[in-house]
Amino acid sequence: METILICDDEKDIVSALNIYLRAEGWQTVCAYSGKEAIEIARTQTVHLILMDIMMPEIDGITAMTEIRKTSNVPVILLTAKSEDSDKILGLNVGADDYITKPFSPAEVVARVRSQLRRYLRLGAAESDDPNVLTVGSISLDMKARSASLDGVPVPLTPIEYEILSLLMHNVGTVFPPREIYQAVWKANPIGSENTVAVHIRHLREKLEINPQEPRQIKVVWGQGYKLEKP
Repeated sequence: METILICDDEKDIVSALNIYLRAEGWQTVCAYSGKEAIEIARTQTVHLILMDIMMPEIDGITAMTEIRKTSNVPVILLTAKSEDSDKILGLNVGADDYITKPFSPAEVVARVRSQLRRYLRLGAAESDDPNVLTVGSISLDMKARSASLDGVPVPLTPIEYEILSLLMHNVGTVFPPREIYQAVWKANPIGSENTVAVHIRHLREKLEINPQEPRQIKVVWGQGYKLEKP
């Protein structure tokens, strides 16, 4: 069951949110300051954070920025209607969504459910493991030298693993076939284009829902291949 961290210096708001979320079956942990939220996020497993912006000492945006250094869990900021500039700043520095006070139970539940669904669907919860690299729906376990798609193991050959690892460690970077060949085969890339193309096709068949219209493993015509976030 997912655990949600609730952080607000107003105890009545924390209590109300606690009731809403537990009624939906989620577990909760509560904090009443930015400092406390940072410590909980560092020492406990949480899957989403609901945090007020306006708090004494350490505000919500500062706390979120600190949490983002070690965690990619979704953060939903709680804001007042007059805090439009803070909403924009929060989204720019890493917040996933915001809820304006006063809020309804239905809105809170809907936004939390949406963010959790996206986070878990993309396999992001696994990426807190330093041995696991996750990009979109693809996860690479560097210790086990294995891959998974939406949490389901996908068998790869050693060559396929090395190509995928190269692309996932350099998201958005276009690699010409000769560079992929040199990096993976450690050999002179004579006739490398067809060899690399075959392995890229196999990776797509294993990791793309529709290999003909790939969402992540892309061809840049005339240049090479890259991995994109969906």
